[in-house]
Amino acid sequence: MAELFDQLRAMLDAQSTDIEHVIMHIQAFSIETPSWGYGNSGTRFHVFRWPGAARNLREKLADAAQVQHVTGCCPKVALHIPWDQVADWPEIKAYAEQLGLQLGAINPNLFQDNAYRSGSLCHFDQQVRNQAVEHVLSCVQIAQATGSDVISLWLADGTNYPGQDDLRKRRHRLLDSLQAIYAAFPETMRLLIEYKFFEPAFYSTDLPDWGTALLLAQKLGPQAEVLVDTGHHPQGTNIAQIVAQLLDEKRLGGFHFNDRKYADDDLIAGSLNPFELFCIFNEIIGAQHEDNTNGGRITYMIDQSHNIEPKIEAMIQSVMHIQTAYAKALLVDRIALHGAQESGDVLGAYRVLQAAYETDVRSLLAEVRMRQGRAPDPITAFRTSGYAERVASERITDEITSGYLGM
Repeated sequence: MAELFDQLRAMLDAQSTDIEHVIMHIQAFSIETPSWGYGNSGTRFHVFRWPGAARNLREKLADAAQVQHVTGCCPKVALHIPWDQVADWPEIKAYAEQLGLQLGAINPNLFQDNAYRSGSLCHFDQQVRNQAVEHVLSCVQIAQATGSDVISLWLADGTNYPGQDDLRKRRHRLLDSLQAIYAAFPETMRLLIEYKFFEPAFYSTDLPDWGTALLLAQKLGPQAEVLVDTGHHPQGTNIAQIVAQLLDEKRLGGFHFNDRKYADDDLIAGSLNPFELFCIFNEIIGAQHEDNTNGGRITYMIDQSHNIEPKIEAMIQSVMHIQTAYAKALLVDRIALHGAQESGDVLGAYRVLQAAYETDVRSLLAEVRMRQGRAPDPITAFRTSGYAERVASERITDEITSGYLGM
């Protein structure tokens, strides 16, 4: 591995890329893992329970600490309310800190209460809308208690049939609800508005695309931004272009990373479309090179449903894929790329990107981990730790613990 790293250093020296500068950026890069990814979850058809899957928030945090221990880049854990509701938030915050973790984005649940059959923030009944608004406001209070500065909001709101509801009125209700929520935000908190083009509603979705989310964010104010879930797009959508436009508008708030084959499959990030993930990071790093201020405040989060694979190992593998795509994007020769673009050299520009993408960065990431005192291969380190076997013998449950069903 050391020999491969020396070869990579020599290659980067040849193109005047400072490898120490690249390492510095990799070391500063962090990914937030989701609490719900550590508990038993499933599809609408079945839940395949995993031995040792976390049963409560303390166990989810303990598992997340293992991911942080072997990767060194996952210090925060996103929470979902009420799945992760506890009576004493200062106590759970202190417990997280003992594990070397922080509590990250708070995700309100606006899709599992029976009252939300016809929507939550868009519901035709003012009482239901008030219930939904109050739930999000309670999440704002939780965020303040946990030290989080992000509310990550996804809605299942929509309609299944033409004529079921007035589409323009639903939009007005949504804006009114969001304005009531936004008014309660402290100055340091951000609202990340997530979108999804279909499911569970099949005729219309109230937040179906990045343009709708952006328009709402612009109406609300500077603390409202757009969250891009990489699985929430129609087939063939150019997510890198969406990222570029949101960066240009200074409204790219964050990501929910996962991968998909057909729709919102919530597979391990980078397992099917690693080049797409690389292209996304290429846009972000390119914007940072041009002093785009948005590029430095993006929240990188994972949102996956580990239905048949080991929960912790799946999370670690996702982190490794994301790190790999990010590292490769850091290796793009920006001078050569801009030169090819400005001279109209189509193939030349593509070859610059392809050269970075085809670079084997495993030795680079191993070097980063070893400089942090960690093992070069996180999966091997976790498997040899004995943690999975220990919790499998300690945790026995027949309950679905995360509530997550691949939405």
